[in-house]
Amino acid sequence: MMKYAIPPFEQVSIAIEGSDDRFPVRRIYCVGRNYRAHAIEMGADPDRDPPFFFMKPADAIVENGATIPYPPQTENLHHEIELVAAIGAGGADISVADALNHVWGYGVGIDLTRRDIQNKAKEMGRPWDMGKGFDQSAPCTALHPVSEVGHPDTEESRSIWIKVNGKIRQESTLDHHIWSTAETISYLSGLVTLQAGDLIYMGTPDGVAAVMSGDKMEGHIDGVDDLVVTIA
Repeated sequence: MMKYAIPPFEQVSIAIEGSDDRFPVRRIYCVGRNYRAHAIEMGADPDRDPPFFFMKPADAIVENGATIPYPPQTENLHHEIELVAAIGAGGADISVADALNHVWGYGVGIDLTRRDIQNKAKEMGRPWDMGKGFDQSAPCTALHPVSEVGHPDTEESRSIWIKVNGKIRQESTLDHHIWSTAETISYLSGLVTLQAGDLIYMGTPDGVAAVMSGDKMEGHIDGVDDLVVTIA
């Protein structure tokens, strides 16, 4: 039996809708600027930039209905509503044609961002991990298998939106992804070997804005789920 110098960490997992089983989370990849309007509002050129990725730790996951504290060292916490793709079969150099066969299911997520920390890091030419990959920065609904929800961004006009205190902040449709789920998986698998248990946050529409202590966020994607998170 293997012995550890300290107690081993508990495997991070997320709920599966309608099941007592859990989905183990290995890595969380996030696609940057995957909506044209959001890329423009962040000062980028969506017609020139290839996809790029940043990561969050697996234990940044926050489950649906949670109340989380306002994070430290920021005065500008932003919401970013996103489709989440859960990888069920790994691989490297996956073709676009085969990519969706590697998806186990989907959820609705929020990429919480300490925008002031991120912007400062950008100005200094430094990595902005601490603007994105902090504690409790990855709220996500229970996951829904492909057999139930299909592949959401292959269909026209599936709405994605987020409300804060009942007022719409971001609203778009999934067919406005610059890089589809299949294209994203294919490109990412050329950079790293994907494994079962990986999550991919697929990027956010324009309209990102700040939330404050006491705010209630309600996110939605047609045919997938609704996500509710409150800032304490």
